[in-house]
Amino acid sequence: MTDDEPARIRAAGGVVWRPATGGVEICLVHRPRYGDWSLPKGKLDAGEHPLRAAVREVAEESDVRAVPQVRLPTVRYRSEGRPKAVDYWSMRAAAQGGFQPDTEVDEVAWFPTDEAERRVSYPHDAEVIAAFAALPPVTATVLLVRHAHAGKRGTWTGPDDGRPLDAEGWAQAQALAPLVALVRPARLVSASARRCVQTLDPAAALLDLPIEVVGDLDEPRPGQQPDECALAAAARLTALAADRETVAVCSQGKVIPGALERLVGRADDFTTPKGGGWLLAFTGDRLLAADRL
Repeated sequence: MTDDEPARIRAAGGVVWRPATGGVEICLVHRPRYGDWSLPKGKLDAGEHPLRAAVREVAEESDVRAVPQVRLPTVRYRSEGRPKAVDYWSMRAAAQGGFQPDTEVDEVAWFPTDEAERRVSYPHDAEVIAAFAALPPVTATVLLVRHAHAGKRGTWTGPDDGRPLDAEGWAQAQALAPLVALVRPARLVSASARRCVQTLDPAAALLDLPIEVVGDLDEPRPGQQPDECALAAAARLTALAADRETVAVCSQGKVIPGALERLVGRADDFTTPKGGGWLLAFTGDRLLAADRL
């Protein structure tokens, strides 16, 4: 961006769907200021994660509490002379409140997918709906994160599995908890290392859920091959998805890339920073999408 180019507007929203006879229905909102039908969306607050903004804006505009599943195409256009980028996710409607019309949105309506694609006022909204319509049904969602910062391995004198989060790591874990809550997990599952369990501690407190500890999400131990761990972790993630629940999982940096390569079926850059992660969507036992948080 040049000095004289206006700053890009960041926004986020969702293709919110609910089951209906013969398929699904999609939520659209009518804005009296523009006289248009559009997907619910809105601007990011300062420092806000786009996924959190998407869920918040959907709730504010449509009074629908929705659960994100798959990232959809980002839309780019100019608004009032400034470049604008809107990130979208497909979202399952989980609850609805009592919508009250106001000056921003005066009507919320649900339409079959093909009708919603025709009803929206802008071609870029229709393209996002078409991308949603092309997806197979999502049967399970797994939020996969790498443990937060835990100092340096070389400066810890005890067993490495006992290395705890440091101050930076606890801050990362606290920031991660609201993102975990967005997907409404039914279970929290962690590798056995202390730093992995601690990374999920704030989410466990927020959601009032126990943390299940499993060894097949751990990094290789002496004499163990990395491929063996990657295969075990991929199998565990697939098994969790087979339960058709939403699960949040914390694993380790030497495990996540190999596990994702096996689930996706190709080599790619799945390097994951500490405290970062992936939103994984499954259709049956097949990974449909792996989207960085």
